[in-house]
Amino acid sequence: MSERVLKARENFLKGYNCAQSVFVAFADLLGMSEEEAAAFSSPFGAGFGRMREVCGTVSAMTMLLGFFEGNADPSDQEGKTRIYTRERELIAYFLKEQKSIVCREILGLEKGQEEPPAPSERTLAYYESRPCLGCVETAAKIIEEHILP
Repeated sequence: MSERVLKARENFLKGYNCAQSVFVAFADLLGMSEEEAAAFSSPFGAGFGRMREVCGTVSAMTMLLGFFEGNADPSDQEGKTRIYTRERELIAYFLKEQKSIVCREILGLEKGQEEPPAPSERTLAYYESRPCLGCVETAAKIIEEHILP
């Protein structure tokens, strides 16, 4: 396991949410402190504020793609197509290792199953019952292998 994948894993085990765990592992490459990266990525955890939509690790992965390869010109149709194509490629890599990019599906929850916004307490049972650590590792590995220069 690479240093950044280990860092992302350690971040999750320290209590960062899934998006933060991945994004913070690459903060130095963004010119951000870990605190800035953690604050910036904090709303994306648990599928956008525990709404269990797009997995936070996928959100972090695509934010990093935008940082390194994004299109900033609103009239550049080719640039938009290129970044969306790249995003789909990365998601395909993610789906080879994980069963979905939707948090609720990854966790085996039904649509509409309401959860309060308060995060679950991080205990050994929490970590053993969730596939989130695997998603963190997968996203960090994809970033290293397919985004970083």
